[in-house]
Amino acid sequence: MEKAGKVLVAGGGGFIGGHLVADLLQTGHAEIRVVDCKPLSQWYQIFPQVENICADLRQVSACRAAAHDVRYVFNLAADMGGIGFIETHKAECMLSVLISTQLLMAAHEASVERFFYSSSACVYAAEKQTSADVVPLRESDAYPAMPEDGYGWEKLFSERMCRHFHEDYGLQTRVARYHNVYGPYGTFDGQREKAPAAICRKVIAAKLSGSGEIEIWGDGNQSRSFMYIEDCITGTRIIFDSDEAQPLNLGSDRLITINQLVDIVETIGGVKLKRVYDLAAPKGVRGRNSDNMLIAERLGWAPRIPLEVGLEQTYRWIYDQMTGGVKTAA
Repeated sequence: MEKAGKVLVAGGGGFIGGHLVADLLQTGHAEIRVVDCKPLSQWYQIFPQVENICADLRQVSACRAAAHDVRYVFNLAADMGGIGFIETHKAECMLSVLISTQLLMAAHEASVERFFYSSSACVYAAEKQTSADVVPLRESDAYPAMPEDGYGWEKLFSERMCRHFHEDYGLQTRVARYHNVYGPYGTFDGQREKAPAAICRKVIAAKLSGSGEIEIWGDGNQSRSFMYIEDCITGTRIIFDSDEAQPLNLGSDRLITINQLVDIVETIGGVKLKRVYDLAAPKGVRGRNSDNMLIAERLGWAPRIPLEVGLEQTYRWIYDQMTGGVKTAA
C-alpha cells in the first residue's frame, strides 16, 4: 500500500474504523476520506486533518461520491453490535448488504485499486459451534453455509460479492473474518457492546455502587476468543497488502469461557462479585474459536497482545468514561 493516493475508510466513525484511521495517519497516509452515517458528534474518534463526511452508504449516490478519486477502500461500514443487538435486529443487520454491494459497484466504476471488506466469524456454520469445547474454526468451515441468522448471512453474501467482483472485474478484494475485537474507544453499553466491554462495564458499575453482584448472560460456560484492537489493525493492514484473495480468519486462538473472562476483569478491578446468571438472555453460539493456521502459514501473522493486557487497557478506558476521568476510592 503506497502512500500516494486517497484512502477511503467506510465506517470510519466506528470503533475499528477509528483505530484504522489513526494507524493510517501514523504510517504516513495524508489523503484519507472517512465516511460514516452517524453525526460527527457520535464518532468514536475524530481526526480534523482528514476529510470527514457524514453520509448514508446504503444510498448508491453516497457510495459513488465516497469512492470518487479514491485509490484504496477499507469497508468497515455495517449496522451491527453485540449479541444483544444482532439477535433482535436481524433485518437491520441484513440491510448492510446495500453498503457492501453498492460500494463494490462504486469502487469498480471509480477504478479503485484495492478493496478490503471486514467480514465476521458469524459466517461460520452454526452446527460447528454447539459445544463450549469447540474445535477452532477453519476458513473452509463456512461451507456448507448456515451462518448466524441475519448478520452472518449478510457477511457471507458480501464475501461472495467481493469474490465475484474480483473474478469478473479484476477488482483486487481482500477479506478478513474478524473474531470478537475489543479495546478502548469502543461501545460499552446500549446493547451494541461486545462481551469484553460489557463485562468491564458491569464490574466497574458493581465496584462503584458497592452492589457486590454482576449479571451474566447465559450460564457463563459459553466460550469465545477475543482479539485486541491493536492486533486487529496490524492484521488488517497485512491482509490488505497481501496477495490472498480468499477470506482469512483474523482473531485470537485462545479459547476462554465467559466465566473466565469475568475472573480476569475482577482481578483487574480488585473485586470479587456474586454472579447472577440470566439464562433467558441472548447468548449466541455455545463456543467459537479461531483457527489461525492459514494466516500464520501464508502471512506470518499471529496476535501479540495477551488478553490480560488488552483487558486492562480496555477496563481503564471504560472506567474513565464512566467516572468522567475522576478517580475514586471505590
